[in-house]
Amino acid sequence: METEAISRNFIEEAIEKDLADGVYNRVQTRFPPEPNGYLHIGHAKAISIDFGNAKKYNGTCNLRFDDTNPTKEDVEYVDAIMEDIEWLGYKWDKVLYASDYFDAIYDCAIKLINKGLAYVDDLSADEIREYRGTLTESGKESPYRTRSIEENLDLFKRMTDGEFETGAKVLRAKIDMSSPNLNMRDPIIYRILHATHHRTGDKWCVYPMYDFAHPISDTVEGVTHSLCSLEFEDHRPLYDWFLRELDFEQPSRQIEFARMNLNYTLTSKRKCLKLVNDGIVTGWDDPRMGTLCGMRRRGYPAAALRDFCDRIGVAKANSVIDFSLLEHCVREDLNKNALRAMAVLRPIELIIDNYPDDMTEQIEVENNPEKPELGKRTVTFSKKLYIEADDFMEEPPKKYFRLFPGQEVRLKGAYYVTATTCEKDGDGNVTRVHCTYDPATKGGDSPDGRKVKGTIHWVSQDDAITATVRLYDRLFNVENPSDESKGSFIDNINPASVEILENCKLESSLRDIKAGESYQFLRLGYFCADKDSTADNIILNRVVALKDSWTKINK
Repeated sequence: METEAISRNFIEEAIEKDLADGVYNRVQTRFPPEPNGYLHIGHAKAISIDFGNAKKYNGTCNLRFDDTNPTKEDVEYVDAIMEDIEWLGYKWDKVLYASDYFDAIYDCAIKLINKGLAYVDDLSADEIREYRGTLTESGKESPYRTRSIEENLDLFKRMTDGEFETGAKVLRAKIDMSSPNLNMRDPIIYRILHATHHRTGDKWCVYPMYDFAHPISDTVEGVTHSLCSLEFEDHRPLYDWFLRELDFEQPSRQIEFARMNLNYTLTSKRKCLKLVNDGIVTGWDDPRMGTLCGMRRRGYPAAALRDFCDRIGVAKANSVIDFSLLEHCVREDLNKNALRAMAVLRPIELIIDNYPDDMTEQIEVENNPEKPELGKRTVTFSKKLYIEADDFMEEPPKKYFRLFPGQEVRLKGAYYVTATTCEKDGDGNVTRVHCTYDPATKGGDSPDGRKVKGTIHWVSQDDAITATVRLYDRLFNVENPSDESKGSFIDNINPASVEILENCKLESSLRDIKAGESYQFLRLGYFCADKDSTADNIILNRVVALKDSWTKINK
């Protein structure tokens, strides 16, 4: 009997080989963000890989904050990162911090000094950079490289005791200044930094560098497979060197995967901070931002982001993913799961002249045709309705199938109506349309078999709810906002990235809509109640349009 072939990516192949060879008898991963900013869409991929592989192999995944730089870190970011991961639907085994291992990392530094593999250097940062050499030229050894073990131990202790100013000295690993890999040219492993740490306070004034703290934290923690993005590939020899020279019995294994780059999106923390500080966006959770909290606020379902990461897969080479794929995943999820509703964003009045003045009806409409089990709801129908302004034209172009004088259309789920006349304001804008209806077409079908080409949505004036709607689009109008050949990323801001509509009209079933709830507004797109929305001030964000119109416009 033939068995179905199972497709595995290179990370899964490596893990399964390690398990089969007895290198490890379990799988443990970790997601190690630095708490100096908010997570973005690129982090979603790393999260899915770290947590996903742990789950696949019945292992564990820890959330470990890389808090080795106290000048840039804040509890605000710690809380935000935890919230984002939970929202995505992942659960960590433990919450840990690199600072949990500061004592162990410090002991490892002492061990390297005692082995003659680390030394205190007095060169300035510029001098160290100059001595390092280039990709084509070997580095030059520091004049302090030959200090004795005793002198290095003494100086490192004095650094730890706070005797020296910030930046006065560093501790460097003694490896090979002629190595073709620049990361192996006596990298800095400790620096002096007189700053209060958000967890350890003022206990330390020396802090380990990431390249030193990372492998030690992994191994002390029990991580089997340290999954990193591709920029750390050149750092792997250093990762392995530290663990080998520190004599760890079962060192962690680093495996690199390609980062996810999404076009029309900015993920640089420095540039995103400028957008926030300059007021170009309303904050880190602005629905146009590439941050996870921004996407959550906009209304992107967590399941859609997980699906997006799955579809991208795991690769060894960096690539740029089309934003349209993310929108497709969002649209597909909401199409299946979002309830339907009717809303009129740019309302004009529709008066049915031959409809009884004192009569209202309850019309049944489907909650979601993709899920009949969700049943139907009733909406009020009356003589006075709202319709979209662009659903009526006095002099329509060819193939315009909506209302114009003499034209018959279907009101969704209700009746056939025929436009007769219209009223305008002082500027010539249509404000009210008059029509007649055919009572025999209740439910939206004609007993005599006549067909209409247009169906439009509507909201009854009797119980309409007023709301503010924000129509969001992509924040940038070029695929690579950071491409300096096209100007500063600020120059690439899409001026139409948000349009705010006041006085929008919603059907009455949305009266109690809660923040975070999403609906498909018929013919308009998918919308989500904003976090600032209240019963007295409903605010809705457009999550995504019904169709991808951006690609056509910008190709």
